[in-house]
Amino acid sequence: MEKRNKTAIILGATGLTGGILLKKLLNDTRYNRIKLFSRNSVGIDNPKIEEHIVDLFDLKLHKEDFVADEVYCCIGTTKSKTPDKSKYKAIDYGIPVAAAILCIENNIPVFTVISALGANPDSKIFYNRVKGKMEEEVMKLKIPKTYILQPSLISGKRDEKRAGEWIFKQLMKGLNYLLVGPLKKYKSVTPKTIVKAMINLANGTYLSGRIENDRIKEIAQEK
Repeated sequence: MEKRNKTAIILGATGLTGGILLKKLLNDTRYNRIKLFSRNSVGIDNPKIEEHIVDLFDLKLHKEDFVADEVYCCIGTTKSKTPDKSKYKAIDYGIPVAAAILCIENNIPVFTVISALGANPDSKIFYNRVKGKMEEEVMKLKIPKTYILQPSLISGKRDEKRAGEWIFKQLMKGLNYLLVGPLKKYKSVTPKTIVKAMINLANGTYLSGRIENDRIKEIAQEK
């Protein structure tokens, strides 16, 4: 029987993908409480929402409140938004790993996190290496249901302006038609598709592991 009256935690609900995830879970009858751990309020008045405005770099200080059935980590930044490498690592590595550790300490069995295609702890590219090391540390913890999503470029409109990223996205729209066969996994993906896959993973019987871009799209269509 499908479990209901669940509590979910979202990290990054003020972002593009996290915001879509929040709206989906608010309309999902399986969930009766959505805990948000953020630096800022999402500004949504809903009885399901329980907001915790905190310093995400000190997530361990909020262990007592970090209790749920599932954790969705949608935290992430970009090189253009966070050029300082130490701060970038604190966000893309530090926060997800801290959240995963709290899952172990509080017996939360489901941890779903957004990483990136190309993540590799041995990569010569700093940003891919940070994502890869994050994945490595999260997998070591052996949370019963651990899902690391590796999307390609995420399409969709963001609140902040990122000129370089916008230009790249326009190019990708044309390139998507040329990416076939082994290159298919590099096609851009919508945040809505990522969200559908995350929810299906958390509520399904999928094996723990890394979920590459093309598989994300397949899982999103499975329910």
